Amino acid sequence: MNSNWTLKEKSTGELVVTVDGDMWKKAQKKAFNSLKSRININGFRKGNVPDALIRKQIGNKNILQAAADEIANQALQFGLDDQKLELVDRPSYDVKEVSAESATLTFACVVAPEVKLGDYKGLEVAKEAVEVTDEEVENEIKNIQSRKADWVIREEDEAAQNGDQVVIDFLGKIDGVPFEGGEGKEYPLELGSGSFIPGFEEQLVGVKSGETKVVNVTFPEDYQAADLAGKAADFECTVHDIKFKELPELDEEFIKGLNREGVETLDQLKENVKAEITTRKENAADEQFTNACLKAAADNATVEIPEVMITSEVQRMFQDFANRMQQSGFTVTQFLEATGQTKEDMLASMREEAEERVKNSLVLEAIVKAEGCEVSDEDINAEFDEMSKMYGMEVEEVKKYVSIDNMKYQLSTQKALDLIKESVK
Repeated sequence: MNSNWTLKEKSTGELVVTVDGDMWKKAQKKAFNSLKSRININGFRKGNVPDALIRKQIGNKNILQAAADEIANQALQFGLDDQKLELVDRPSYDVKEVSAESATLTFACVVAPEVKLGDYKGLEVAKEAVEVTDEEVENEIKNIQSRKADWVIREEDEAAQNGDQVVIDFLGKIDGVPFEGGEGKEYPLELGSGSFIPGFEEQLVGVKSGETKVVNVTFPEDYQAADLAGKAADFECTVHDIKFKELPELDEEFIKGLNREGVETLDQLKENVKAEITTRKENAADEQFTNACLKAAADNATVEIPEVMITSEVQRMFQDFANRMQQSGFTVTQFLEATGQTKEDMLASMREEAEERVKNSLVLEAIVKAEGCEVSDEDINAEFDEMSKMYGMEVEEVKKYVSIDNMKYQLSTQKALDLIKESVK
């Protein structure tokens, strides 16, 4: 066999493979025997039909085509190895020339694109400094108290305040006509939560139990239900109960009840909360820094991304979204209906991020090759040990669910990413 590769635009090209000699003869024989097993001719028992008669009935052209089909995968693999090509999509194939002596097959291929790396070491990337203020600590402690608070009913003559919960019946109308989804009974609404249409909750501050108030709002232009977007509506609201949060005292009993290791006093709680906020901020800052480093390296690189790679990534992103929706008890169809989108709209909105993801991956892969970021057996074993501890499983059990090739890919690209980050000025 021999091969030839012609590169065209955006990593598409034509791979031509010629098969001849004994390999081609064997392919013809195998194809003939396969066709022969399906032939029945009156007057002959199956398997006893002379080959010459079968050849005449099948036709030499069909035998050669079947032989080409038979050897196509083998020819493709030879061509890919010979030309050192990496496919990113399944190729289409055609028979260019075929005879008893040889067959020339053409494969329309999309291959991994060439990445021309720019600067990826010594980049100037800022990392956000982490600082935790006393105010942030106090607010977080108030949040802890709030989560443990009891709702207490206000007296009948007490007006609702921001932060209170009002239990209401409401009926929404547009031009005096009720609309679907605009009615609720005994709905608990926390004023200031921002869970209703902008302007709705503010108008209920000051109401009292037993009162009825008409709230006038306008749906946002980008409201999820397209038939309501931008329209003015009136909501007749009847108030049943008004409740306020009664925060627990920050005493020793409350603090111990939080079951935080080593935390028994208010000072210890403040230190514990400050450490939590610090860790959270450091993780966010590191993630932002990592993304900025990768973006800088990718921005400096040049690559023409085949359309099929972007499309595939969009489909993966959409499927991931569908899986997350399903886990939360909803379907993509329900989400699309609620937001007034079509699937095509959603796929189009994912395209820019998909293209960025593909480019980032290609750049990291190119750095892996340029820097020789090899993954050792020690790296693999250490990763399995870490996963074993994380999931509480034996290492051998973890290995049943993990692809070594995927793990090597992840570890090698992580090394490339670490190299970028560690060399930042």
